[in-house]
Amino acid sequence: MPQPPILQAAELPQDAVEIGRITDAWGVKGWFKVLSYSSAPEALFASKTWFLQPAQQGGKSFFSGTVELPIRQARTHSDSVVVWAQGVDDRDGAEALRGARIFVSRASFPAAGDDEYYWVDLIGLAVVNREGVPLGSVRELLATGPQTTLVLAYEQDGKALERMIPFVSAYVDKVDLAGRQIVVDWQPDY
Repeated sequence: MPQPPILQAAELPQDAVEIGRITDAWGVKGWFKVLSYSSAPEALFASKTWFLQPAQQGGKSFFSGTVELPIRQARTHSDSVVVWAQGVDDRDGAEALRGARIFVSRASFPAAGDDEYYWVDLIGLAVVNREGVPLGSVRELLATGPQTTLVLAYEQDGKALERMIPFVSAYVDKVDLAGRQIVVDWQPDY
């Protein structure tokens, strides 16, 4: 009977970010496919240690809690990311990881370029217009073809509402990560 990989129990880092999940085995030598939650999986490639947790719902897992997974190699293959990890040396070991959620320390992300931001850093930022009128806070971002759109959550007359603003320089004046705020050229829709 095949044995699942031996994984070391670990503590999830304080700055851990969920960046994908393991979808299936790839080949017979322990490689597996990963669904990255980003179209640019640099954080997957930059981190040499991943932290896994079992699938959120309905999945079965041979481990519980958080475990550490040292990465040997990660690369793109066609339209997927494929990975080979220490202790995962055959197809059975890779299949045993199916559904696992992947976390990495935010500190291991490569530095973003000028006027580039990781989506995870924008979530929760307050958004105000040039006049200082609060428009909401970033709940999520949507990739809508040629541009990204900020989805803001706000409340009006006791109702939870959402507002969408294109995340492009024509509307975004300033992103202040340290100040936890984005200034935009946008008016509230009344």
